[in-house]
Parts: sequence; structure tokens; C-alpha cells
Amino acid sequence: MNKQFNDALIKVPQLTIGFWIIKILATTLGETGGDAVSMSMNLGYLVGTVIFMSFFIAAVIMQVKSTKFSPFIYWITIIASTTVGTTLADFADRSLGIGYLGGSTLLATLLIITLAIWYRTIGSISVSSIDNPKAESFYWLTIMFSQTLGTALGDWTADTAGLGYIGAAYIFSTGLGIVLTLYMFTKVSRTMLFWLAFVLTRPLGAVVGDFLDKPVAHGGLELSRYSATATLLFVIVVLIILLPQRPALKQH
Repeated sequence: MNKQFNDALIKVPQLTIGFWIIKILATTLGETGGDAVSMSMNLGYLVGTVIFMSFFIAAVIMQVKSTKFSPFIYWITIIASTTVGTTLADFADRSLGIGYLGGSTLLATLLIITLAIWYRTIGSISVSSIDNPKAESFYWLTIMFSQTLGTALGDWTADTAGLGYIGAAYIFSTGLGIVLTLYMFTKVSRTMLFWLAFVLTRPLGAVVGDFLDKPVAHGGLELSRYSATATLLFVIVVLIILLPQRPALKQH
């Protein structure tokens, strides 16, 4: 009885291929959706960040208060984290003037500090240990920082490093391929590989999103941010319905 109760408290999904497909689509949506509000609507990065941060906080509260795993609540919270990550990174990089490298360094530091505090407080940073509100709070704070870091990394690689959106996409796809190889053929910590993959999927989604909606003169396809966002959201909803979505299992 206690085992079933503890397992029910884990409200994050098992790590399957479907999980990573939806995650990449969600991060791409985060880029197009964030840009739609801050750029296309001309609200700016600060207002966009306030809007999406409010959305993210509300989603996290809903996720933490839920008494069982809900795929839709979980992915709504992920999407909220990617949109706020987009506008927050752009605000730090551009409005505050610290640049892509400065923003990436700051966010990487915050991510590492959050993981360290989480590990020191809970004793584990693995998905299987997220079975109480405190661990969930650390999980979502870490995810927000990872999503914001990923946006800054994507912008830095595509723009400052001069690789362009396609070149940057190749770089991050290669990084994910290396993580997959390590997962399949080595005994490297699965928890470390998870967080590496989680961070790397964000800049991949960011540069793909930029490729879709940025002007042709800047290397993009100049598609409508609204239609791209709506299409991505539709595909995500379909995949959530069609693909198995089960809660992660608690390790005993």
C-alpha cells in the first residue's frame, strides 16, 4: 500500500522516446510563442517575461497541488517554462546588455547552484526521487533555469559564433547523439545524462524555432510566429493523446 502511494506521488513522466520528441517540440514552441508575444505583439522582453512567469508559476502550483500524474498539466508546465525561458534569456542577453555569452555563463552558474542545493537538501536529483512538494519545487526551478540557459546557448551559437540556425541545430543534435551513445554503451550516471539531454534539447528547439520565424535575410524562413506556435501546439496535443504517458517509477 505504501509503495503504491509513493509511486502515485511521482508526477513526472517516464523517459521514453515520446517524451523527448514532445520535449523538443515544446521547446520549439517556447521560442516561437515567446517571440510572438515579445516581438510580434511589440510587448518587449520584460512584459513578456512577466506574462509568462505568471503563467509558469500558476502551472507549477497546479502541478504541485495535483494528487496524481496528469500528462496535460505536466506538459503545460513544461511549455510555460520554455516560453518564460525565451523571454527571460532575451531580456538578460539584450535588454540588460550582458550578451549571449554573459547570459549563458550566468544561467549555467544558477543551474549548477540550484542542482547542488537540491542534491544537498533532498539527497538526489533523479526523476525517481521527485515524490514530494519540495523535490517538485526544485525540479521546476531547475527546469526553468535549464530552459533559459538553453535559449541563451542557442542564440550564442547561432549568432555570436556565426554558425547560423542550421549549423547550430547540427551542433546540438550531435551533442544529443553523444549523450544517447553514452546512455546506450556506458555506465555514466543516468541522472547526469538526463540533465545534459534536458539542457541540450532547449537550444535545439530554440534554433529550430528561430529558423522557422526569423527573416529570410537573417537565415530564417520568416513564417508567421502565430501559425507556427499554433501548429506546434496542435502536434504536441495529438502526441500527448496518442503516445503512452505514464508516471516515472520510484526506485526502492
